[in-house]
Amino acid sequence: MNIEDAQLAVDNWIKEHGVRYFNELTNMAQLTEEVGEVARIIARRYGEQSEKESDKEKDLGEELADVIFVVLCLANQTGINLQEAFDKKLDIKTKRDHNRHHQNKKLQ
Repeated sequence: MNIEDAQLAVDNWIKEHGVRYFNELTNMAQLTEEVGEVARIIARRYGEQSEKESDKEKDLGEELADVIFVVLCLANQTGINLQEAFDKKLDIKTKRDHNRHHQNKKLQ
């Protein structure tokens, strides 16, 4: 599934299962909450914090998917074609960062 298809799938889900999109500010707060859940798992599972027993069953992939879902909602409701935006950004990063990263001694 490409990003355009994912945006359409989310829009269809909202129309079939949700009442409507939450407003943009609510979705921004929701996105922050979901990113916080990802950060909690990573900090405890891969960082130096100890992982609580209640967090050991949390699925990082599921939490990352929650982030993507809310990002797709925000793109849909603000009229952004995320596929085009992502493709453009990847092209910019490729042109801008190719040599920079290859010349970074910290990455070698």
